[in-house]
Amino acid sequence: MPAQGKWREMVSCSNCTDWQSYRLRIRYRPKGGGPNIYVHTLNSTAIASTRAITAILENFQEPDGRVIIPKALRRYLEPFESAPKDEIVPKRVKA
Repeated sequence: MPAQGKWREMVSCSNCTDWQSYRLRIRYRPKGGGPNIYVHTLNSTAIASTRAITAILENFQEPDGRVIIPKALRRYLEPFESAPKDEIVPKRVKA
């Protein structure tokens, strides 16, 4: 984050081994037989919305306070190239 002069976490991924599956009772039966074994799980956030918005604000805010909307996101908003204060209106996009 430029204003903070620090790097911040945008995504996370944790290997939870069998900790979550034990509580959820998620097991599998090995092909060769034997007792059921708890699966290993991953807990992951591809991108947290608030972290992404913070990064956009930090990197695209102009000195006058406007926020330039990144080109990749413009198709999801009304035809704005920048966002003056609270005037961003969501646009419905066909999937």
